[in-house]
Amino acid sequence: MTTEPENLVIELLRAVRADVTEMRSEQREQRVRLAAIERHLAHLERDGAEFRAEIGGRFDRIHDRLDRIEPRLDLSDQPA
Repeated sequence: MTTEPENLVIELLRAVRADVTEMRSEQREQRVRLAAIERHLAHLERDGAEFRAEIGGRFDRIHDRLDRIEPRLDLSDQPA
């Protein structure tokens, strides 16, 4: 009679161990996925910064060109 409750405890402990093993495996997978997401976000941030820098430089050049063109064409911001 004493072996039956003992076996029950052992079976429950095995089930708990299996659940813990599964949880660890899932946690490892989630860590890998999270790391991939973090790398992807870092790339997006870098690409966004490069894009902003490139566009900003282009706008600066356009502004400089307009500053030179407007006086030559006698254009002004004042309404006629």
